[in-house]
Amino acid sequence: MTVPLRRTLQVRPGLALDLREAGQGRPVLVLHGGPGPDSITPLVDHLATDHRVVAPTHPGWDGTVRPDDLDSVPELAAVYLDLLSHLQLNDVTVVGTSFGGWVATQSVLDDREHRISKLVLIDAVGPVVPGQQITPPAGPPGSAPRGGPSAQSMAALRAYAGPDMADAGMMPRLSTVTCPVLVLWGANDTVVTPDFGRTYAAAFPHARFELIPGAGHLPIREEPEAVFTLLDSFLTQGPAAGH
Repeated sequence: MTVPLRRTLQVRPGLALDLREAGQGRPVLVLHGGPGPDSITPLVDHLATDHRVVAPTHPGWDGTVRPDDLDSVPELAAVYLDLLSHLQLNDVTVVGTSFGGWVATQSVLDDREHRISKLVLIDAVGPVVPGQQITPPAGPPGSAPRGGPSAQSMAALRAYAGPDMADAGMMPRLSTVTCPVLVLWGANDTVVTPDFGRTYAAAFPHARFELIPGAGHLPIREEPEAVFTLLDSFLTQGPAAGH
């Protein structure tokens, strides 16, 4: 197994991104959720056997600096589209877990250069789903929940996601997404339920929804082999008609 290269890349004036990069082949951009970059390490390591993997740390996590004007999911998605342009990557699969899934979806919606060819969402947040609430994992007062974000990461998450942790305008826009989408969901997720995931998936024209038995909100930790099997199958399929 190759050890990911870690580097800091200036993607625009005043903004440096911490990146992990590994592997060779078709590019995959992996976007982490609230628990931070370490939570997606199994995903990065697995994908790097057949793909070029780029895994940035969202500014504000793990001691990185979040500029004051980087304060919304569309702004963060724009950073990652700049990153793909900077690295001259095309035919990119974007994989996002939880909050990272929201950023991944936004990146596809705003991809004017058509660099992204596939989208994978794992227990993702983003749209408002009527009758469904996001229930963050709770811990003792003043502490970070086990496996959850640190206080610094939570502050960054709130800055990007806002108080509602959702974008009321996103769901109607999903019908414009032309690329294939794989939506993976832990069957026991209590943060965002499988019903949320099914509704999310149904809003895309070309999406497949797959339940991961025995997994909660972090299937990549809880049932990694099931995730890898579904992910590998999706990545080896050809693009959707018309893309």
